[in-house]
Amino acid sequence: MSGLDVLVVGATGQQGGATARELLAHGHTVRAMTRTPKSPAARALALAGAKIVRGDLTDCGSVAAAAAGADAAFLVSDTFDAGVEEETRVAIKGVEGFRAAGVGHVVYTSAASADRDTGVPHYESKRRVEHYLREQAVPHTVIGPAFFMENRFFGLRRIDDGWILPSPMPVDRQLQQIPVDDIGAFARHVFEHREQMLGQRIDIASDELDGRHTADALSQTLSASVRAVAVPADAARFGPDLAKMFDYITRVGFVADVAGLRRDFADVHWQRFGDWATKQDWVAQAGRAEPQ
Repeated sequence: MSGLDVLVVGATGQQGGATARELLAHGHTVRAMTRTPKSPAARALALAGAKIVRGDLTDCGSVAAAAAGADAAFLVSDTFDAGVEEETRVAIKGVEGFRAAGVGHVVYTSAASADRDTGVPHYESKRRVEHYLREQAVPHTVIGPAFFMENRFFGLRRIDDGWILPSPMPVDRQLQQIPVDDIGAFARHVFEHREQMLGQRIDIASDELDGRHTADALSQTLSASVRAVAVPADAARFGPDLAKMFDYITRVGFVADVAGLRRDFADVHWQRFGDWATKQDWVAQAGRAEPQ
């Protein structure tokens, strides 16, 4: 297919960056929208071939200017810096900017199960954005990623005889998860297959395994013993929002069709946790403070 011209909001972050890199690798034009065009992440994207454009989701006009003439736009919204009410407001501002620019396809990354009654604040804020996209008849697709594999970096620590992998869920509870690179690859597929994907909402996950099997995979990667240990998933440790998330996914869990995704979207090359883990620098990443 001919190359698309895609505005990527959040291009200097995890999901936006993965999407920008994936689109560039497949011959598409990327406009990387950022408030800080001279940041190291923006410079790296420019070196990779992206066009860096200044824009701010709080300013509908700047979004419209950045999106003018683009075929499509990628939108990811953030709760943890902005707060849930501000996340919804700002994301809707972004959608209004896309509409003003006449963008023909908006791909919004929400969260797995955010369309359900979860009671999780940062899911509910995304649910409101999803509702707005439908209500305003914006041509769109919603992607709902499950738990990020990158969150396994948080709290991992070395002990005398190996490593401890903290789990804010029972260690035998299955958890659907996905690396950010696979989110970017799926977003690229959605952009390339606009007509088939318009109006769809799809939860995505690359693998499903419990804490013990996650620790086993890391033991092989690190060539050392890794032990999964359950930790209290309470508000004192994680804050009220994440505590509610861990409670929900422990009680209910995600419902992505992992086998179906592998069958129907084979070009995404979904990564199993063990395969993804071998590509990571766990020693450098270990000990991060909290998941996202």
